[in-house]
Amino acid sequence: QVQLVESGGGLVQPGGSLRLSCAASGSIFRFATMGWYRQAPGKQRELVAAEIRGESTTYTDSVKGRFAISRDNAKNTVYLQMNSLKPDDTAVYYCILDPPIGPRYWGQGTAVTVSS
Repeated sequence: QVQLVESGGGLVQPGGSLRLSCAASGSIFRFATMGWYRQAPGKQRELVAAEIRGESTTYTDSVKGRFAISRDNAKNTVYLQMNSLKPDDTAVYYCILDPPIGPRYWGQGTAVTVSS
């Protein structure tokens, strides 16, 4: 069983930055695809960024050039650096872990509010 614990959310002004962290338990982290989803009020959950076992990354168009996903295998942690934040980035952000085999795991979510 894998547990994901997110941190780093909060209130930030437009143009500001936040770094989200997601710490994973277990030994499959380095073999897994890691990612971040978000869900804004009244909207569907969307994939924000994913990092595929250190081989490649993908981002939704609205965050390209502003957000960066990275991982530290020694710490079993994936990060989402968010710069130039906009009010439209306000959402609950969820960490996900896709193991090579088996179901996807979800974190509990961390709220990000971008407002002046």
